Amino acid sequence: MLYPLKFKPIYKYRIWGGSKLEKFMNKKDVPEKTGESWEISGIQDDLSVVAEGPLAGNTLQDLAEVYMGELLGDHVYDKFGHEFPLLIKLIDANDVLSIQVHPDDKLAGERHKAYGKTEMWYVIQADRGSYLYTGFKTELNRDEYLKHLENRTLKDVLNVEMVEPGDVFFIPAGRVHATGAGILFAEIQQTSDVTYRIYDWDRIDKDGKARELHTGMALDAIDFKVPNNYRTPYRKDPNKVNLVESCNYFTVNLIPFDRTIDRDYYRLDSFVIYICLEGDFTLSLEKGDKTRVGKGDTILMPATLKNVRMEPSTPVRLLEVYIPEKSEDQPDNGNNKSYFFSK
Repeated sequence: MLYPLKFKPIYKYRIWGGSKLEKFMNKKDVPEKTGESWEISGIQDDLSVVAEGPLAGNTLQDLAEVYMGELLGDHVYDKFGHEFPLLIKLIDANDVLSIQVHPDDKLAGERHKAYGKTEMWYVIQADRGSYLYTGFKTELNRDEYLKHLENRTLKDVLNVEMVEPGDVFFIPAGRVHATGAGILFAEIQQTSDVTYRIYDWDRIDKDGKARELHTGMALDAIDFKVPNNYRTPYRKDPNKVNLVESCNYFTVNLIPFDRTIDRDYYRLDSFVIYICLEGDFTLSLEKGDKTRVGKGDTILMPATLKNVRMEPSTPVRLLEVYIPEKSEDQPDNGNNKSYFFSK
């Protein structure tokens, strides 16, 4: 019998990693300079493992192979098979990340037999004066971009956004971006970590070496257009489901609540993910089972769980994530192995 699933976090060392996961997200035994906590992962070499309950010790792929549409939703399973389609991370940037870009499905499929990477960032905590880079200030052409890259003036043409907790940035494949220092955020993305590193601020890693750059591969991936707004506006009405972002790959809602909330998923043919950003509450199922959820927890709700009651002990801020049914078909990329460069 399937139930709300918690997984063991997968901690990732990053040269820019910090120490906020314990302080702000209640994570335990976090190694020094951990930049990412992979909360739910279907990446082959980093499969999430169930932390508790009768299914403890099983990987996410094990469950997908056994339960198929019961876990994922029939339309999700038909489209992705055993490969879980989303990667959920908590990212702690103590230093600025490299300037980078991700390819779209077509380019990633041709080069790496992988999915592209479209993602969304929700800022959980930010030090005063924190900022990030996303896109360009004005539209460039390839020659102008290459000239700035050669002259090491790329920073001068990047769009800079000051950030505060609650800010949301949608980053489609092709958009050049990098988070600045002092930002803790949740990242919802496609199951792919294909990252082309364009510029890394001339840093060296723990072994005294400069990290590899992928400037040539990045050139074909970059979208030089400038959107009307780099930020995602959304409502934050209490005790309601507020749509934050919806694209072909995921839908994200914000649910801030201080009284009991009932969620009915009978019309949804997808798993649901809860990311608890603040507070704690009890999840109650129709059959009477209860699960305690606290700040920093990420929960995978199997698609067969259609009716859920959430009873808060303290005011809660929750992200709700699922796969929209009206999404474009994913490309056939052979075995769709996840191929990636670290950030």
